Amino acid sequence: MSDHAGPVLITGADVVGTGAADILVRDGAIAEIGTNLDAAGATRVDADGLVALPGLVDLHTHLREPGREDAETIATGSAAAAAGGFTSVFAMANTNPVTDTAEAAERIAELGERVGLVDVHPIGAVTKNLAGEELAELGLMARSRAAVRVFSDDGKCVHDSRLMRRALEYVKAFDGVVSQHAQDPNLADGQACCHEGEISGRLGLPGWPGVAEEVIVARDVMLARHTGSRVHVAHASTAGTVEVLRWAKSLGIAVTAEATPHHLMLPTDLVESYDPVYKVNPPLRPSEDIEAVREALADGTIDIVATDHAPHARHDKEHAFADAVFGMLGLEQALAVVHTTMVATGCMTWQQVADAMSTKPAAIARLGSHGQGLVAGAPANITLFDPSVTVTVNKDDSKSLSRNNPWHGRTLEGAVVSTYLRGRRTFHDGEVQQ
Repeated sequence: MSDHAGPVLITGADVVGTGAADILVRDGAIAEIGTNLDAAGATRVDADGLVALPGLVDLHTHLREPGREDAETIATGSAAAAAGGFTSVFAMANTNPVTDTAEAAERIAELGERVGLVDVHPIGAVTKNLAGEELAELGLMARSRAAVRVFSDDGKCVHDSRLMRRALEYVKAFDGVVSQHAQDPNLADGQACCHEGEISGRLGLPGWPGVAEEVIVARDVMLARHTGSRVHVAHASTAGTVEVLRWAKSLGIAVTAEATPHHLMLPTDLVESYDPVYKVNPPLRPSEDIEAVREALADGTIDIVATDHAPHARHDKEHAFADAVFGMLGLEQALAVVHTTMVATGCMTWQQVADAMSTKPAAIARLGSHGQGLVAGAPANITLFDPSVTVTVNKDDSKSLSRNNPWHGRTLEGAVVSTYLRGRRTFHDGEVQQ
């Protein structure tokens, strides 16, 4: 598979919300952006009415391979990512075996290259086998061909303070970052599955209080200040976490954070249906937390949107709520959710979306090949999005192997039309382009 196709001329696109222009792509890079461009032999793409964004970067994806290919593979997850407008994804380490060695990380990167629909970057585990007892091979993973810079035990919290401090000190040497699943196990154990409050009490579901997230975020920002290292807060979900982040950033502490599409839109009330598709970790939160997370994303306190795309096989998800596994799909609808909740409501501009879903996640991961924006000379990683359509989501249309789609039956504003990876179209009009 060639890395890029012949010249492409995208005409009339609204370039990151700044107005209509043409984008000339040649040899996998953006050659020129302007009006009334022409290029002999170029494939012309009419993008009138479409918004052109830099290819999206997801800092939080579960691809399940190796070990759970019944739920997702790198190939199917890559297809879902391309359909969602992504050109790069970061694959979490909680596979089987865990991505806690250089060899495992290189294998993930190699499989991603072979598929070729998006750039797949492995995230390394912080601790061996995600056991929370001993640091994994952080330095070897960083020095490997996969050049790992993001480390996470996602799904489990690095709750031992001394171990977290040592991880932060270690990754500082190669400018890495630890992405923390903030969940104090003494305040919210593995059974906790519903936001602690009136609904959890009435339904008889084990409560997951917001403070279980907030105390870990508070501890970690202090450890980041102490070590002079970088920490990233995965799936920030509460107003209290937002307060801690604002305070930490006011002091110049090197902390970044992400919001998921589901924490931007879906309230804890949905759990009243006992539908296990709405079981996620951290749990769906009340409207006041959703509003706080939206405001924090709009003002930059929360830096990025990351999907936490978590596919599961039916036999793991279709159980009583308390017994089902955590997680929901996110890649394919992420941009439409952000458009619906943040852009169409006037809370964010397209430039802010480009920052939150491309530029900043690439910067956090120290990924120079993505996130450069739509400028001449940059790699031609481009997403074309139609903001004018409304789409009622059907889970059976998903490119993912799994069907635990929380957006099923919900109408969202806007849809991805095309995705280009270094000038080669990977998705167009509902179909993956191999």
